[in-house]
Amino acid sequence: MKNKVLLKNGDSLPPLGIGTWKIGDEPRAEEAEIQAILTGIREGMTLIDTAEMYGDGRSERLVGKVIAQYTKNGARDDLYIVSKVLPWNAGKKKIRHSCENSLKRLGLDYVDLYLYHWIGSVPLPEVVDGLNQLQKDGLIRGWGVSNFDTDDIKELLSINGGEQCLVNQNLYNIGSRGIEYDLIDLMNNNNIALMSYCPLAQGGQQCKELRENSVIVDIANKHNATPTQIILAWNIRNGHTVAIPKSSSPAHTVENAASVNIELTADDLQKLDKAFPPPQYKQPLATE
Repeated sequence: MKNKVLLKNGDSLPPLGIGTWKIGDEPRAEEAEIQAILTGIREGMTLIDTAEMYGDGRSERLVGKVIAQYTKNGARDDLYIVSKVLPWNAGKKKIRHSCENSLKRLGLDYVDLYLYHWIGSVPLPEVVDGLNQLQKDGLIRGWGVSNFDTDDIKELLSINGGEQCLVNQNLYNIGSRGIEYDLIDLMNNNNIALMSYCPLAQGGQQCKELRENSVIVDIANKHNATPTQIILAWNIRNGHTVAIPKSSSPAHTVENAASVNIELTADDLQKLDKAFPPPQYKQPLATE
């Protein structure tokens, strides 16, 4: 898959990965979900995102089955596995236990990226120390955060060891551009990559409205693509973002994967900005 996203530790990630929120919850859907993820891997979507929270570990177990099937003929190193620790499990007395349980469910010796799922009551320096210790011990290759806003990232970067953060996973799609207000600039300036969840919107009405929007439909027709592919192509347009759409269907996974081949023109982007305006003003810096 082209246009890889380079992290500051040297890892090179595909611009599209596979999200697994609510995957693994329905036993009757398990085989289709496994095949959807395996299809994504074959299409170059070799990054798989999961979390201990998803289905109380059911998502990690299903991803573990995918990994077991894939590694019968492929190499573990072909895959980039991401999981997350819950805030109340991120203290020094619990974080290693949580990580080891995730590894057991995944059937792995290490994960490539381990994220602090959202900021909680554990002091952030303690969380950072725990994540860096897991990395030193070889249970994780790198770490990041999720759902951090601008103030959270500023606090993180003020902590000794906080500069090791590779990624901030956050809500981002063409209909939800709030993080462009000032968070993305802060992340770019500190070489923290964006991993966008819900890149096709959060489902329901917003997702339907995006796919049926006349501007998106017109651009899709121009590129001989689907609206879904245009929405994803927009999300990964800058080369600094990894989008992790969820798909429970091999056909939808193939559709998603093809979006990396779409090159949106300056005119396309201008029309999309007009239809879905970005935030207009940035917050003043603390020094101003």
